[in-house]
Amino acid sequence: MFTILNKKKLSAEVFQMEILAPKIAKNRKAGQFVILQQGGDFAERIPLTIADSDPEKGSITIVFQAVGEATHQFALLEVGDAFENVLGPLGQPTHIENFGKVVCVGGGVGVAPLHPIAQALKRAGNHVTIIIGARNKDLVILEQEMNLIADELIIVTDDGSYGRKALVTEPLKEIIQKGDTDLVVAIGPPIMMKFCTLTTKEFNTPTVVSLNTIMIDGTGMCGGCRVSINGETKFVCVDGPEFDAFSVDWDNLLLRLGTFKPQESEAHHRCHIGMHIKEGEA
Repeated sequence: MFTILNKKKLSAEVFQMEILAPKIAKNRKAGQFVILQQGGDFAERIPLTIADSDPEKGSITIVFQAVGEATHQFALLEVGDAFENVLGPLGQPTHIENFGKVVCVGGGVGVAPLHPIAQALKRAGNHVTIIIGARNKDLVILEQEMNLIADELIIVTDDGSYGRKALVTEPLKEIIQKGDTDLVVAIGPPIMMKFCTLTTKEFNTPTVVSLNTIMIDGTGMCGGCRVSINGETKFVCVDGPEFDAFSVDWDNLLLRLGTFKPQESEAHHRCHIGMHIKEGEA
């Protein structure tokens, strides 16, 4: 069993958990993920990037948003409870080297998987600028953690309630226009990553994105996470999750991600009400 050591509520529906998983903590690398199950071997399998780890303590840190039924069940777990299954580390690790000047862009919950990558890039000697984007002040996460890494930290919100009122693409474009940007790493909602890609492509600035597709088994067997990369079918769970942004067929990806939107919306509404009733808020 994978015991929950710490739990923190980062925003209304975003949670951070530290989980006891010694072998994963020892072997994980930046960019890799785990698959969690709660409720038996036939329960829904949820892929989550490892946001941090402590090999000495034997723990990994995950961050997730309560969206569907499974993640709402995760949110009800407390310190001392345990996940029944945690599989990992999975996926290809991020390629880390001293590129020079790197811009890391995180949108919403995508800031969590960006954290270990920015951390590793900084340790490799890069000059790291970090852009955090959120809809409003209450949804900005991991600001302090990112501030410890960044040579420059820029925060933007859609409504201007915190930081600068802008989309992440605005400061990204301004930085690239100044020249000398050697790499951009963007992680967040697919539509955000698509527009970051369109922005960097104007200047032919190398860009890496981490894709969060529909995923089931996490081992390349089911084909549910397939994406089109330069016209070839790839599987995010084993070939990714990171890809050259200019090679991604974004329209195909966005179309496939919308497959279960009605079911996801229904589950979110039902479980959101149930969670608040259980917490005594309704």
